[in-house]
Amino acid sequence: MSLKNIKLAFFLNLFFSLFELVGGLITNSVAIVSDAIHDFSDAIGLLISVLLEQKSNKRPNKKYTYGYQRYSVLGALITSMILLVGSLYVIYTSSFRLFNPVEVNTSGMLIFSIVGVTINGYIVLKTFKTKNLNEKAVSLHMLEDALGWIATLIASIVISFTKLYIIDPILSILIALVLLINVFKNLKDVLDLFLEKTPSNVDIDKLEHELKEVNNVLDIHHIHVWSLDNVNNYITLHVKVSNKLTFKELDQVKLDLRKIIKSHNIEHITLEVDFNKCQEKECHFKETDHHHHHHGES
Repeated sequence: MSLKNIKLAFFLNLFFSLFELVGGLITNSVAIVSDAIHDFSDAIGLLISVLLEQKSNKRPNKKYTYGYQRYSVLGALITSMILLVGSLYVIYTSSFRLFNPVEVNTSGMLIFSIVGVTINGYIVLKTFKTKNLNEKAVSLHMLEDALGWIATLIASIVISFTKLYIIDPILSILIALVLLINVFKNLKDVLDLFLEKTPSNVDIDKLEHELKEVNNVLDIHHIHVWSLDNVNNYITLHVKVSNKLTFKELDQVKLDLRKIIKSHNIEHITLEVDFNKCQEKECHFKETDHHHHHHGES
């Protein structure tokens, strides 16, 4: 599904940036020409997204045992970077025009911005409702372009009445700033994934508490939760049970645990069962702690 949307965005964007370039030259509007350059860099960003998203849909194999989900995250990273550079470029060029405003052909601007709002608005609607980071980055691109065109639309009307050509650069700087804020949010998500941060939709304390309540579970430790792409969450954990359990009881424990874990947005589960005293150092600390408490009470 997402791939189709990204491809559509790419072709529309490519076609549109060429259309803008011609339009900018005809209307003698530097704003529209720089928009064309911006849109063209967007299109290249989208192309990278498409290629990486396509790769991310491949099934897991021996080389990539987790599959290729992270390629789509890489796509989001690259797209965000292009967006970052694009916004800074727009701010840079616009700041010159603040000091020497240039006359623009407002009626030409008006026509182009109507077309721009229509095309980009359409793509935003197609790609907006999504969890996929890559598609989200694409959607941000498009949203930025759509907002840009809405602003251009308003600006062209205001400028045609007031002849205040400085409105043009002020506007593009504001849009670029809004975009930068979004880019940083997106980059934070990408970094959280690469740094194996606990997914935002998983509450480990609550999860651990619920798991410890399960019948026949003595202790839970070594919980590790991570996400491949903000959608697929993984967990590994150790469960301590009494060595008096029958296989049937043990099976029931595992079933109960899995059910709870799945209710916490985690699909891929690896459970390790410990029967005896845990041999690892960090368990020993816990073990001795418990013993001391018991001696104190007796």
